[in-house]
Amino acid sequence: MTTKPKAKKFRIRRTSTETGASAAARPVEAPGPGSSAEAASASARAAAANAQGAPGKTEPGQAASGQASFGQAGSGSALSGQVSTPREVKTSTDIDEIRREGLTGRQLRMARRVAQQHNLPVTSDFDAVRLLRLKGIDPFKRSNMLELVVPQNTARPEGTPTPGAIQLPQTVPATKTTLPSTELSPAERRNREIQEIQRDIARRRRRKLGLLVARLAFFVMLPTLITGYYFYKVATPMYAAKSEFLVLKADSAGGSGLGGLLSGTQFATSQDSIAVQSYLQSKEAMLRLDDEVGFKSHFTQDWIDPIQRLDPAPTNEEAYKTYARNIKIGYDPTEGVIRMEVTAADPEVSAEFSRRLISYAQEKVNHLSEQKRADQVGEAEAALELAEVQRREAQEHLVRLQQKGAVLDPEGVIMSLRSQISTFEVQLQEKQLELAALLDNARPNRAKVDGAEADIARLEALIQRLNDRMTDASAGENSLASLSVQIQMAQADLATRDLMLQSALQQVETTRMEANRQVRYLTTAVEPVPSQEPSYPRKFENTILAFLIFSGIYLMCSLTASILREQVSS
Repeated sequence: MTTKPKAKKFRIRRTSTETGASAAARPVEAPGPGSSAEAASASARAAAANAQGAPGKTEPGQAASGQASFGQAGSGSALSGQVSTPREVKTSTDIDEIRREGLTGRQLRMARRVAQQHNLPVTSDFDAVRLLRLKGIDPFKRSNMLELVVPQNTARPEGTPTPGAIQLPQTVPATKTTLPSTELSPAERRNREIQEIQRDIARRRRRKLGLLVARLAFFVMLPTLITGYYFYKVATPMYAAKSEFLVLKADSAGGSGLGGLLSGTQFATSQDSIAVQSYLQSKEAMLRLDDEVGFKSHFTQDWIDPIQRLDPAPTNEEAYKTYARNIKIGYDPTEGVIRMEVTAADPEVSAEFSRRLISYAQEKVNHLSEQKRADQVGEAEAALELAEVQRREAQEHLVRLQQKGAVLDPEGVIMSLRSQISTFEVQLQEKQLELAALLDNARPNRAKVDGAEADIARLEALIQRLNDRMTDASAGENSLASLSVQIQMAQADLATRDLMLQSALQQVETTRMEANRQVRYLTTAVEPVPSQEPSYPRKFENTILAFLIFSGIYLMCSLTASILREQVSS
């Protein structure tokens, strides 16, 4: 800290003994710490000029300086001395006015420091305030005070001059005055400074609190009030029709494996239920509902509020946004129930929309397994038709083989021929024995021998013809043996085709039964009923929700701004 410079003591020399005695008796009072050094210097210059300008001795009644008493002036003697200029008079007047402002010692020190920073030739603290104000500088501005703060670990003991600082003299009183001092004790000065700091902190806190309240009112309360006004005064009441339905599978008499374990639970139809939910939430269902009932025309009416109302000629995308907002469908996999809530501006219209959507869902469920069932039954019937055709071809082939040999039963013919051959062979053996007996005689009867030989030849020829008939090489496939083999193969093929035809018939019946078990049914558990009171908007809940949303947005923005400000300032 800088110390106050001490004021200089001025002594006025007089030309006469009386004047010197008078001057010695009345020493010039130097201004105190709060007085003007400029005025003191002006008085000193006037006294010096008077002393130098007197020629030798002065008149007895003449005044020693320009500041002689009024008693001496009234004696008729002429006064001589230096007269103050208008500038000096104005300076003295300005300093007196600054003194009457009641500035504290701390403020005067601050003014002196600011004047030193601006290199002003000041002679006192009040003169520093005057010169700063003449230059247009407020010595008590907060920014100027912050510039005078001494950095940490650079403070010096009181009375030690700062290196490079300008040390100006301070005016001090030459004699002790009897008036009470305007100086404050260090304790009182410290208490006053603490109170000023506390008041400044309180003002800043009130200002920040006011700014916070203003921001909350603008960014949170005002949007919340606008939202609440819309929900309470502007929004059109909407009526909701609620319904519940299930997608069930036909009861099956049997089943094995995991499919049989899950056949009676909601997991067996979860995919179908999800498919129905997706269909009801699709644009296809919205377009069908608009074509049959007029979904778009209902939400384009003039008495619906502008936010929920559609344009007079809305596009499918705009209408679908409204459809998705007013048609809410949820599927509960634990219970297998599909819950639907349809909202409209009229309760009867909402119930009608709900009934139409349920009918669409029922049609969709009926067509879900239709393709699968049709494919299974079609494949089974195609296999049956193929088996019938193949059996018919095998039977026709057998008949053609039978007709080709002109014999209906070639096996019977072959057996008859074999029996004939066996009979003729027995007769041949008898004739051969008879011939052998005739030839054993010494003189056989030639006639009998020739007759026996002729009979043997005829039997052998007959047996040969019969064998040739059975196995005729020239006939090829037309022989009885080959024809019999072909007929046997055709009969075996026909038997196989009969078995395949029976299997195909059984497969068709099984497929039809399985297809019937795969049929899905939509059962409505809760029918839609028109509501008597509006379900939407939920005024209080929506207003509180809007308040929480705006508060969260404001909080996030404030935290982000504070973090960025701290990062930038660090």
